[in-house]
Amino acid sequence: MNFKSFSFAPELLQALDELNYHTLTPIQRNAIPAVRKGKDVLASAQTGTGKTAAFALPIIQKLSEVEYTKTNAPRALVLAPTRELAEQIANNFTDFAKYTKLKTVSLFGGVSTVGQANGLKAGVDIVVATPGRLLDHIRLGNLSLADVQHLVLDEADRMLDMGFIGDMQTVINGCAEDRQILLFSATFPAAIKQFASKVLKQAEIVRVDQTNSTAATVHHVVYPVEERRKQELLSELIGKKNWQQVLVFVNMKETADELVKELNLDGIPAAVCHGDKTQGNRRRALSDFKAGKVRVLVATEVAARGIDIDDLPRVINIDLPWLAEDYVHRIGRTGRAGKQGQAISFVSREEENMLFEIETLIGQKIQREYLPGYEVSNREVLIDKIGKKPSHLRRSHSNKPSGQATGEARAKNRSRISNVRKTLKGAKLSLKK
Repeated sequence: MNFKSFSFAPELLQALDELNYHTLTPIQRNAIPAVRKGKDVLASAQTGTGKTAAFALPIIQKLSEVEYTKTNAPRALVLAPTRELAEQIANNFTDFAKYTKLKTVSLFGGVSTVGQANGLKAGVDIVVATPGRLLDHIRLGNLSLADVQHLVLDEADRMLDMGFIGDMQTVINGCAEDRQILLFSATFPAAIKQFASKVLKQAEIVRVDQTNSTAATVHHVVYPVEERRKQELLSELIGKKNWQQVLVFVNMKETADELVKELNLDGIPAAVCHGDKTQGNRRRALSDFKAGKVRVLVATEVAARGIDIDDLPRVINIDLPWLAEDYVHRIGRTGRAGKQGQAISFVSREEENMLFEIETLIGQKIQREYLPGYEVSNREVLIDKIGKKPSHLRRSHSNKPSGQATGEARAKNRSRISNVRKTLKGAKLSLKK
């Protein structure tokens, strides 16, 4: 099966050929037929799986069959949690629709609304937007959702986490009554299932096994290290191994700023990407990283959404994420398209419990490596076997900020892990009606 199997228009196939889109990914193979049926779709898909094409191509095909571009009234709308992701999706739509008459406009913060309003006024078929900026244009009278026939909620789990549930509901209510809703989410926690059960009608559920492809292409490594020596270890490894392109994840914006400062002092060009930086600064940091002007890009979880880098060789977790499933999201940025990638985690004693949760989630023990001079003193740390948790482990995260939930958050995490593991093993997802 290939893209020709879906009877796409010659104009669409020509664009795909020029973009070297020849082999279908699992999410494309399963989601495209579901979307073309016109039904609501609930799809499990992570970053780097080709999910944008899975919803963009059938939408472009449908819209191009009846071409009537109107001012200020799109027929398709895609919501994304961050500017970076929205911009990336809009570029994909533009590339795919290159030989059609369809017009795509992107709406996100950090730039003037005036230019965006002019783009809408000139005629638009597809809008890709972040929730806040979309509602800004609606309030300004620049945009009507009454003609929207196809609504995509991309990375819906992240939009819920970021507090956009009310905005998403407002957008849904503003669209045509017979609209098609495509909800794509990397994970399916209870909140997503509850939301989906309210907004989707007899949805077709599409899921793919995310873990197998990642496990085959990504080499996981853990470096046990004292918390206070993580930055020092990072600089040492980059220097010794001559790494040229490293995406580093941390949990706190303050940690990101401090880490970039220390790396630059060590002579390692680094840039930062987090929510306190302006859109222009974040965009410039990513551009410099892709161009090789900086060797290290340090990012927080939310700010990294939408970061898409071809052939990224490695991802390093200076801090393990607070949710085990976010580990899968982070490392999904390397080892793509069948190429080898490396996922490296620096783990302190305080993070032993989370490492256990991660290993349980992905179903494998992660290889330990040690750099001479950085060994953890006093005792052998970290779990040796999945399912055999050392008796000295206690459920605490001393490196977690005071505002983070403790027992309740961990209970939620265990519940999410259970849901994700069922998904990864091929269990059928079901919506609670």
